[in-house]
Amino acid sequence: MFRDSMPEDHGMLFIFPGETRRSFWMKNTRIALDIFYFDSSLTLVSVAENTPPCRTPECPTYPSDGPAKYVLELNAGKAVELAVKRGDVLELYLDR
Repeated sequence: MFRDSMPEDHGMLFIFPGETRRSFWMKNTRIALDIFYFDSSLTLVSVAENTPPCRTPECPTYPSDGPAKYVLELNAGKAVELAVKRGDVLELYLDR
């Protein structure tokens, strides 16, 4: 939120304690994003591509097509650039 840009090699990863249908919105977001929803096994459930910034008091939501535990936001256009498809698996290497 409130970012005017995001470096090409950056993103935002949201990790939730459980798996359920998720829904994100773009309130106070200034850049278009691709929103990737992954289940607990890191399998891609769905992608909301090129979600635009919301500049109105009521913002639309972008729900997942199924239960998700992880949500990854990248710059708009990354889903097409990476040619992702439902069922792809995300590899995470988290520092501890």
